[in-house]
Amino acid sequence: MKIDIIAIGQLRKGPMFDALAEYQKRITWPLTLIIHESKQRDERVKQREEHEKLLGSLSNSAFIIAMDEKGKSLPSSQFANKIKDLQNQGQSHVQFVIGGADGLSDDIRSRANLLLSFGAQTWPHMLARVMLLEQIYRCQQILAGHPYHRES
Repeated sequence: MKIDIIAIGQLRKGPMFDALAEYQKRITWPLTLIIHESKQRDERVKQREEHEKLLGSLSNSAFIIAMDEKGKSLPSSQFANKIKDLQNQGQSHVQFVIGGADGLSDDIRSRANLLLSFGAQTWPHMLARVMLLEQIYRCQQILAGHPYHRES
């Protein structure tokens, strides 16, 4: 399963950067981080440019999962089952999209095959990136039969 994470903003050195790097090392599936930034000062222009860059990175052949507060919240085991179902259906490419501080546009939401949420709370988009990588790693471990995940 090839996985792309398409996101806005470079993560700077620090604890989140280190956590991101650690999960990237642990994930054995082919993983690509596609990071976009805008140098625009005008917030409206910047937001529009970021959304255009995100849209331009979406593949027509990939299953697209948009990380969005309006999305469905799945327990880790159900998330793993979703990925397993995609693999069983012959889907070999999944793209996750994480917007910037202002979230995702309706155009991106409508292109997504699934809207996924980390719950009702609001999370910083940089932290959401780390959380997503952790969940992908957890999914990989669940599907491999590793006891990494513990159901309560």
